[in-house]
Amino acid sequence: MKVGFIGLGIMGKPMASHLAKAGVDLMVADLNQDLVKELELLGAKGGTYEEIGKSCDIVLTILPNASIVKDVYFGENGVAQHMKKGSLVIDHSSVTATDSRECYDKLKEMGIGFLDAPVSGGQEGAVRGSLAIMVGGDEADFRLAEKEVFCHYGSSALLIGGSGSGSITKLANQIIVNNNIAVLAEALTFATKAGADPEKVFQAIRGGLAGSQVMEDKAPRMVNRDFVAGGTIKVNHKDITNVINTAHAIDCPIPFTAQLYEVQQTLKVHGCLNDDHAAYVKYFEKLADVTVKKMED
Repeated sequence: MKVGFIGLGIMGKPMASHLAKAGVDLMVADLNQDLVKELELLGAKGGTYEEIGKSCDIVLTILPNASIVKDVYFGENGVAQHMKKGSLVIDHSSVTATDSRECYDKLKEMGIGFLDAPVSGGQEGAVRGSLAIMVGGDEADFRLAEKEVFCHYGSSALLIGGSGSGSITKLANQIIVNNNIAVLAEALTFATKAGADPEKVFQAIRGGLAGSQVMEDKAPRMVNRDFVAGGTIKVNHKDITNVINTAHAIDCPIPFTAQLYEVQQTLKVHGCLNDDHAAYVKYFEKLADVTVKKMED
């Protein structure tokens, strides 16, 4: 079975690398040809959308937003118009359920399967091959994907329901993750302002009920001032915008996430969009006029 992978960014590159290292017959594409060449060194082959569409049984995408996804599929010389009936497209991008269902319907008319399959775990999870994959679509397509590709870069994959279910699950995930990071940032800012060492506060509470994977990943970044992006505020701002728009469409109040959106907007104004989302702490630091960092012994 031949697999195509389009989008070799911060998540896509390690995911595709796992496929190549596993010996999957892989063809890749990205606007950045240097990234394509890196995958070729691992055994993949670079290709155009047309070449990927014509030769691949499964095509995977992970792209910045829904507009780009749709253009790659259905735009001029898009990959879908070259794919044979019975093939499968899997989108790992974070988009709305409406966008995913639109792709599902269009591809189904062409005789092509579609799964919306966003992932959680960040860059670290992609590198480790331990992503959680949340999937919407048809069960037969899911079983094929589970056997042929998900097993190489995911620690878990679950079919949530019909088309769009994966995208809804990812948005719910982003509500939890992003609010969790923001509350952690607020707590460490509070501790710092009160005179406690935020590093020791983290060490003291990490094993209790407040402990979480978010805390393990983000507290060290905050206290070490490490904001080199694993997951950028820019990407998460896009996801939270999708949450806000979806919630408004279904009349679901989301007061905490609405406030988080304003935190992101403030950081956008201050030029922090390309920081890791651990940099939410900068918002709270500004309010409290302190800097969260390790205290000298």
